[in-house]
Amino acid sequence: MSPSALADLHHDKAAVEPHSNGLRLSNGHTSVVASKQTEYLLDRNLHKSFPVVTGGSGNYLYLLDGRTVFDATGGAAVSCIGHGNKRVIKAVSTVMNTGISYLASTFWACEVVEELCKNLIHGTDGKMARIYLTGSGSEAMEAAIKLARQVFYECNPSTPRINFIAREGSYHGNTIGALGMSGFPLRRAPYEPFLMNNVHHVSSCNPYRQRADGESDSSFVARKAAELEAKFQELGPETVIAFVAEPVVGAALGCVPAVPGYLKAMKDVCHKHGALFILDEVMSGMGRCGTLHAWQHEDVAPDLQTVGKGLGGGYQPVAAVLISSRVVNTLLNGSGQFVHGQTYQGMPVQAAAALEVQRIVQEEDLVDNVKRQGLYLEQCLRARLADHPNVGDIRGRGLFWGLEFVKDKTTKEPFDPKLAVAQRVYNTSVSTPFNMTMYPGTGSADGLKGDHVILAPAYNVTKEDIEYIAQVASDVVHQVFRKLGNL
Repeated sequence: MSPSALADLHHDKAAVEPHSNGLRLSNGHTSVVASKQTEYLLDRNLHKSFPVVTGGSGNYLYLLDGRTVFDATGGAAVSCIGHGNKRVIKAVSTVMNTGISYLASTFWACEVVEELCKNLIHGTDGKMARIYLTGSGSEAMEAAIKLARQVFYECNPSTPRINFIAREGSYHGNTIGALGMSGFPLRRAPYEPFLMNNVHHVSSCNPYRQRADGESDSSFVARKAAELEAKFQELGPETVIAFVAEPVVGAALGCVPAVPGYLKAMKDVCHKHGALFILDEVMSGMGRCGTLHAWQHEDVAPDLQTVGKGLGGGYQPVAAVLISSRVVNTLLNGSGQFVHGQTYQGMPVQAAAALEVQRIVQEEDLVDNVKRQGLYLEQCLRARLADHPNVGDIRGRGLFWGLEFVKDKTTKEPFDPKLAVAQRVYNTSVSTPFNMTMYPGTGSADGLKGDHVILAPAYNVTKEDIEYIAQVASDVVHQVFRKLGNL
């Protein structure tokens, strides 16, 4: 039985009729809005009607219009163990039932918080030493930026280290500091006057668009390392705080993994000049890429690391900074405190959710399943879409895969942004008869042009699920480009 057929056993279909504000369900004598524009919430798009979700279970979302949607993206690669997990719900309820609604981490400790931190450190094989817990990936990156600066300030308040180096085609968050670190022109544009002027960018590591014909991995990596070294020299090596990168670039480029040897080469340049090596694994970490941490794919541990989405699986807003001994020891031998803090950091209810998610991942050996099913997903996607004239690249790792669309496969020319190709693919996929999520993105060619979609299903998907995801993705892509060809 297919995943869609299985889902139908859990949720009855309902008839729908058109409505000016979306759809209305015909339900006996009662009509309810099934897709609507928000009236009070400042939503992502104030001109758009959104389907109303009424529930979820496992890989499925249940909509008010009667449809069952297969969630092949977990939002933005968030729902790593699926929806409605009773163990996590119970863990959250247990903490809430203690009566502890809030604890200020300035004054209080909590056992579940410490247990989560211990679990996370164990997952790094002791290569990281402490955990800073917060509420979102953007907050984690903001904390990492400040902590990196404080490392040098602790040793010398007059330190010349004021510069960061990050990459084009990157996304590190929405706060002013995190956005300033990002190399994402479309999201930066409205706020450029406010963004830090001490963040400098080098090129991304994108072999699809940057590798020369016949260029080996080692030559490509050497070229990237030379570029980073040149940027250090341009700024003055003694002025650089850190280099920041995503091991597998998510939303900005669509699941582009670093070439083998790249992370080590970048880390070596940083440590040669005494700078920190920071990895943003908010989207790609916590099992998403087939190792618990993406850097474990080649065992290149950072000085600071951010994680988020797969940490709590969407059951609570939670993220973290993983901190190396080098950084921790600097604080221990100095002021003994991090000059930073947020109201909702290290909350017991957040920690309880994240700890239970991580225990499930470990007990069910889900990271190994990610690796196995990820290889199968790659195989299925390539079998169905590698020869499509508008699928330029299929790339990713684990259960984190992207499809980049091009107008011309030979020249890799992107589509005109006005066509909104990625959004068309999403709109088609989430509509009947396909009813499956795909995550759209733009700017993958040059920061402004280029369309891609991401597939990032839950870690516990089966072989049957993978076949279903690949088949629906293929059907959607073929339909969208057939219609585009007729415009």
